[in-house]
Amino acid sequence: MNSPAGNLPPGAAPGDDAAAANPLLDPSEPFAYDAVRPEHITPAVERLLADCRAAVAAVVEAREPATWSNVVEPLEAACERLSHAWGAVSHLNAVVDTPQLRAEFNANLPRITAFWTALSQNVALYGRYRALAGGPDFAAWSPARRRVVDNELRDFRLGGAELDAAAKERMASIRERQAQLSTRFAENVLDATNAFALHVAPRDEAILAGIPDDVRAMYREAAAANGKDGSQVSLHLPSYMPLMQYAHDRGLREKLYHAYAIRASELGPTSWDNSAVMVELLQLRDEQARLLGYPNYAELSLVPKMATSSAEVLRFLRDLGARARPHAQRDIAELRGFAAAELGIADLQPWDIAYASEKLRQSRYAYSEQEVKSYFPATRVLDGLFRVIEALFGVRFAATAAPTWHPDVRHYRVATRDRDATVGHFYLDLFARDHKRGGAWMDVGRIRRRVGAGIETPVTLVTCNFSPPVGGRDAFLTHNEVLTLFHEFGHGLHHLLTQVDESQVAGIRGVEWDAVELPSQFLENFAWEWDVLQLLGRRPDDAAPLPRALYDRMRAARNFQSGMQMVRQLEFALFDMLAHSLPDEQRRSAADLVALAARVRDEVAVVFPPAYHRGAHGFSHIFAGGYAAGYYSYKWAEVLSADCYAAFEEGNAVLDATRGGRFRAEILEVGGSRPAIDSFVAFRGRPPQIDALLRHSGMTT
Repeated sequence: MNSPAGNLPPGAAPGDDAAAANPLLDPSEPFAYDAVRPEHITPAVERLLADCRAAVAAVVEAREPATWSNVVEPLEAACERLSHAWGAVSHLNAVVDTPQLRAEFNANLPRITAFWTALSQNVALYGRYRALAGGPDFAAWSPARRRVVDNELRDFRLGGAELDAAAKERMASIRERQAQLSTRFAENVLDATNAFALHVAPRDEAILAGIPDDVRAMYREAAAANGKDGSQVSLHLPSYMPLMQYAHDRGLREKLYHAYAIRASELGPTSWDNSAVMVELLQLRDEQARLLGYPNYAELSLVPKMATSSAEVLRFLRDLGARARPHAQRDIAELRGFAAAELGIADLQPWDIAYASEKLRQSRYAYSEQEVKSYFPATRVLDGLFRVIEALFGVRFAATAAPTWHPDVRHYRVATRDRDATVGHFYLDLFARDHKRGGAWMDVGRIRRRVGAGIETPVTLVTCNFSPPVGGRDAFLTHNEVLTLFHEFGHGLHHLLTQVDESQVAGIRGVEWDAVELPSQFLENFAWEWDVLQLLGRRPDDAAPLPRALYDRMRAARNFQSGMQMVRQLEFALFDMLAHSLPDEQRRSAADLVALAARVRDEVAVVFPPAYHRGAHGFSHIFAGGYAAGYYSYKWAEVLSADCYAAFEEGNAVLDATRGGRFRAEILEVGGSRPAIDSFVAFRGRPPQIDALLRHSGMTT
């Protein structure tokens, strides 16, 4: 069953002592993130679980015929409060990780997992939902409500409701252990990343030659924060990537590359080694699939997705690979030739790729990412992004005061442009810091749903890991970071702009996983448009806008190494799908997975890392996130997003409110209330075509 934030639980009122003392029991907005303490977690979980169990008992013991109001609504009211509280705990565990918070999270994770597992296996509750589907008026229900019930019936089957008692018990054990292992995987990656720090004494700072001044200033601030002179480099991406891209010292690049490549593996501290974690997770997923009658986890994973089989996904990935690899081979051959002729690097290695690529970009297109970055102060970028969203979708963002988990976090009220009616609330956490998980993502704070005669508005939380401000100045974003920001806002808008009142299919809930990236990848495209970049790009010192000549060079370079970028994503997606579909004897050890990664690279890649490379050990998307047997979704959804964006390219202006309104109505507002393919066709007027993706990637013939 979906883990839907809801009304107050039975016996609780907004002002009761427990709710007043424990912020996790008060889901009102703005939520008191700053007041949550580790000691709040267990009491809140105990109370909310008790309320949920009481709601389940009342539903299954009722003698009246099953109806929406006596089955779905009471469960939603209780379960949404649990979902809201645990979602807040999970989010805080990712963005302000402390030993105490981590311990409480891990202590309660098995209890949360056990509850949702038991709920999905509850035969009596399954019967109540089947009664809903078989009711005489079911066909007259709204499409959203019918889809809720259909999804629940599917999830009961996938949760093991039809298994015998012994199989149910084993399924519960499997799911609990999977949750523990996924958390352990993420913790190991974070801890291994945090543990590395390269201190460069002032006398040795010549080895940092080539690295931009603003990055050097960040390194110095990092060292000062740890009571040291000189500079400090970490493996967090805002620190790591500029060094790999700009440092002239090849030995330094190799040293950082090696440290990054072996994170959370057997080549580092045993306590952070993810080798056994990966293998056990794959074995448990495979066993889970076989218990439910599927040959492997890949086939089980695809049941609620758009793709129908692992064979279909593999054909899709390999077809893209066949189209992309010739372009990638030309890219790498050109890079090798340039590195040898211009940089004196005759044997191009993986730790040279970013450095040589930046030099080639500068040589060919006469600009550097650092030059572009000077036109993108974070505050200006955000203001411009808000204007884009207002122009396309008719909503505006207004900064408001609210409790947050860190001083950097900003809170916004999102309202309609015409009537100033509240649409929802938005939290934005932009900058990298210690004790914060890497990457960029969107979390659900609260889902839209009808509560009595009113609507509970949605809340979304967007997290990035950009380079923080240095020396009291505004932070500056690379264009890639601008794209990332647009991407995550696309997810946020999908959640915020839903008009579905049934929480189980509102926003991103109920959307097929291989379509959930459509709005995010769609919005990225606007960050390549001249009119949009004029809103975003202005140098703060002299107010100079992004020059047209520089923009033209950026556009010309848009598909620079697009073949290499495409096959890199296909490498990840193929590894993921094969790791979850191959026979168990081919992945019994971490060495087997390293060998699988090598076979995949032989098939599609053009860059081959050294034998010590352990990329899978840090592949959090599939071992600690929601992308197990689903990483292909990025490319699958990119076909949809590129095709949708082509509709805007066909108009007179990309910031077209009419087309934006149609995209909002047919894609964003309907959420998971209908199949994603129906939403795509409703917007585009036809099935998806791959042409736009190939054109955007510069791979048309």
